[in-house]
Amino acid sequence: MAKLDGKVAIVTGAASGIGLAAAKTLAHHGAKIIVADLNTQGAEQVAADICASGGTALAVTVDVSQEPAIEAMVAITIENFGGLDILHNNAALVSPEVMSKDVDIVNMDVDIWDQTMAVNLRGIMLGCKHAIPHMLERGGGSIINMSSASGLGGDIARAAYGTSKAGVNGLTQYVATMYGKQGIRCNAIAPGAIETPSLLNNISAQQRQAYTAHHLTPRLGLPDDIASAVAFLASDESLFITGQIISVDGGLMSHHPSFAEFSVDSTD
Repeated sequence: MAKLDGKVAIVTGAASGIGLAAAKTLAHHGAKIIVADLNTQGAEQVAADICASGGTALAVTVDVSQEPAIEAMVAITIENFGGLDILHNNAALVSPEVMSKDVDIVNMDVDIWDQTMAVNLRGIMLGCKHAIPHMLERGGGSIINMSSASGLGGDIARAAYGTSKAGVNGLTQYVATMYGKQGIRCNAIAPGAIETPSLLNNISAQQRQAYTAHHLTPRLGLPDDIASAVAFLASDESLFITGQIISVDGGLMSHHPSFAEFSVDSTD
C-alpha cells in the first residue's frame, strides 16, 4: 500500500470533505502531507489524526486566493519536507452564503463572481505557479486539480462556480501541455454529487433526491471515492495519464437527459 513512499504532497482545502479524505489517503500510501486550509483548527486536527495513525503531516493556514499565502505554503513545504512531488488543488469557495448568491447571469453579483474566480480558478493557477519550479527540481511531479461536473455542462444556477470549474479544465490542459516534457503531469477530477458537509449545507432534500435520480449508481459519491482517484493520479501507476479531465461522478454526465424520468429505480 505504500506506493507514495518518499513523496511529499500538498492538499489544499484539506480540513474537511474531499480534501480531508485525500490527505488521509495520500498519507496512508506513504506520502508526507501538508494539510493546507483557511480553517486553521480543522487543518491542525487533520494533521494530528494523520500523525496519530503513523503518518507525517503538517498543518498550514492558507488563503489560496492570495499569492503571498501560496508562496509561503510552498516555502514551508520545502523547508520542512525538503521538496514537493504532489499538489492536490482542492480548495474551493463553497460556503452557503456565497453559493446562495451565485445565481443566473442577469442577477449575478459581480463581487460573488470575482470572489469565486479568485479562489476556485486563480487559487489553482497560483498553486501551480509556485509548486512547479520545485517539482522540476525533483525531476517532475503530479498536479491533481479539483474540477466538477458543473464545469462540464450548464445549469440553472451557480453560474460563477460552474464557469470557474470550466476554467480549471482549461488550465489543467495548459499546464499539462506546457510542462509535460519536463516531467510534470497535470490532471483534473470532475466529481458528481459527493456527500460532503458543503454539499449537504447547500442543497435541499428535494435537490438531493434529484441528484440521486440522475446518478447511475445506487448512491451518491463519498469523499473516499474521490480520494482514491487522487491517490491513483498521484502515483506512478498513472505515469501515462496527463491533461485529462476525469469524471468520477457515478455516471452523472454520461447518460441521456431522459434517463431519470424513465428509470423506475432512479429515485430509490
